[in-house]
Amino acid sequence: MFDAAVGAAQPSLCVRPHLPEAPAGRTIVIGAGKASAAMAKALEDHWPGEVSGLVVTRYGYAVPCRRIEIVEAAHPVPDAAGLIAATRIRDLVAGLSADDLVIALISGGGSALLALPAEGLTLDDKQAVNRALLKSGATISEMNRVRRHLSAIKGGRLAAACHPARVVTLLISDVPGDNPMDIASGPTVADPTTCADALDVIRRYAVEVPAPVLKVLESGRGETVKPGDPRLKRAEVRMIATPQMALEAAARVAREDGVTAAILGDAIEGEARDVGKVMAGIALQVATRGQPFAAPCVLLSGGETTVTVHGRGRGGRNVEFLLSLAIALEGRPEVYAIAGDTDGVDGQEEIAGAVVSPDTLARAWARGIRPKDSLADNDGHGFFQSLGDSVVTGPTLTNVNDFRAVLVTGTAPEAQSPRRGKR
Repeated sequence: MFDAAVGAAQPSLCVRPHLPEAPAGRTIVIGAGKASAAMAKALEDHWPGEVSGLVVTRYGYAVPCRRIEIVEAAHPVPDAAGLIAATRIRDLVAGLSADDLVIALISGGGSALLALPAEGLTLDDKQAVNRALLKSGATISEMNRVRRHLSAIKGGRLAAACHPARVVTLLISDVPGDNPMDIASGPTVADPTTCADALDVIRRYAVEVPAPVLKVLESGRGETVKPGDPRLKRAEVRMIATPQMALEAAARVAREDGVTAAILGDAIEGEARDVGKVMAGIALQVATRGQPFAAPCVLLSGGETTVTVHGRGRGGRNVEFLLSLAIALEGRPEVYAIAGDTDGVDGQEEIAGAVVSPDTLARAWARGIRPKDSLADNDGHGFFQSLGDSVVTGPTLTNVNDFRAVLVTGTAPEAQSPRRGKR
């Protein structure tokens, strides 16, 4: 099911049907995100005429292209390579005509990869804000609300720089609700939020930010491009892959195996440990009462939960979800689970997620590991690595957010064993 979810969002499948017609003038390709290089390759393979451009992706996610330059940079905390790439992309679209076409390939991760600070800010300022936001417990929408107002390229500014050329943005969504302005902080879409909204997020979560950041926001100098701006009149967005599409692909796999598949939501948010408790409660109701579904069934969900890091662990929302789930299940014999980020990176780790089996807690105790202590320390990654239950995919070349599946078999534990193909 996890493989099917990732496969459904591969650019090689979903780019071609959404390509625009060729223009009378030039075609320039720009982009940013973990899937952007694979998207560029798919575009090159199917574009009928001349094309050139530049996209920036995460280190390790490059795909060789013939005519479109691929640059790698850091994620989730930006680096100088991302700053240079963002500057070059903005320069690339300057001076275009109304006959020209810009195709923007945008996917999750673009916020960090397009690191071009607003006037008065430095890369160090941006890095400090990113690190603080990642630990704050803010939702992805709230984090991007701040990032848009500290950028010289996000919040519609990149599309405005392309004017008067036509701009077609192909989006792979990694955010709950699939709001275009939250995918890579919306470099090519208008932004109705304000600097005051960004300040509210900083104050709500007590995020410590450098003094120049407060100055930019308090002065209003960080305002973004708003709806109705004439420079965005010829800009359009095409959503080509979403978390819901990935969940539906996973559901088909389950149904083909005779297992009822219930998609509980593609935009679930909240603290990962709280979501884990809720999912455990639903799974136990299925196992004990046959409600709201009869076993065998699988509970599927997507979205982006949050980890507020208080301990010494490395965070990771999928492993925190799973550890909380396992504790709440208390070794229930017929329940298994997997959770992983479809981009292959959970938090800041090169680990997609992990698996939970009925014997997860027992194996931990046998090694002297206390599951509740690991959860309190936000050390889900350490916990599952110690058990050999991490899911490591390497770069998946796409990103449609988190994938969670809780399987209730309705059979005795000896009749089932989890298949851990990618570890």
